[in-house]
Amino acid sequence: QRVNVTVRSGMPMVVSGSAEPCAQLLVSSIGVVGSAEQNQRHSARFFEFLTARLGLGPERIVIRFYPLEPWQIGKNGTVMTFL
Repeated sequence: QRVNVTVRSGMPMVVSGSAEPCAQLLVSSIGVVGSAEQNQRHSARFFEFLTARLGLGPERIVIRFYPLEPWQIGKNGTVMTFL
């Protein structure tokens, strides 16, 4: 319920100066990605999953974490602050 995934394949991307196959994962969450310690744990798990599933080396994957506040997410005609 609280996870949304969008996959856009075939997009031209360059990582570390190379256009070889790569991936970028954007992670946004309320209260889950707010510290370096949290994101280090998340990063390890995401890299494990992505390298296994996509067959990419870890140097070809970039993860960006975005902490959000409840008022920044709309759902069911309101914002998460009130849900």
